[in-house]
Amino acid sequence: MREIKKNLDGSGMQVGVVLSRFNSNIGDGLLEACKSELLKLGVASDAITIATVPGALETPLILQHMALSEKYDALIALGAIIRGETYHFEVVANESARGISEVQLNTGVPVANAVLTTEDDDQAIARMHIKGAEAAQVAVEMFNLVKAL
Repeated sequence: MREIKKNLDGSGMQVGVVLSRFNSNIGDGLLEACKSELLKLGVASDAITIATVPGALETPLILQHMALSEKYDALIALGAIIRGETYHFEVVANESARGISEVQLNTGVPVANAVLTTEDDDQAIARMHIKGAEAAQVAVEMFNLVKAL
């Protein structure tokens, strides 16, 4: 039996990050945690490309362009969607998640989704550092898993 073990070695990887500027204080925290973890995992600083977009709904388009460019081994989506008083929260949360998933399924490039969907700012602040670091780990692990297959 062949078992493929978890591999968090990011050396030699090219990683693209798409950061939503909406709720920028949360996005900035996600990005700092993500960059720090990527560096810890061996991804070189100059091998990380960061593109910013206005909001979560614009994220999938830029992820798709990055994936199709064949320059990146893995991609990471960062941002925060915080519930408001209207149905718009559900639309943005659902459509951005669907679009992000479609990018990786349609291109074969792993995409770590760390676009937070929370009830309020406090929940987002409590999660931003953990989820930013986890997104880096997911991107590296999934790239290595796909490569091993």
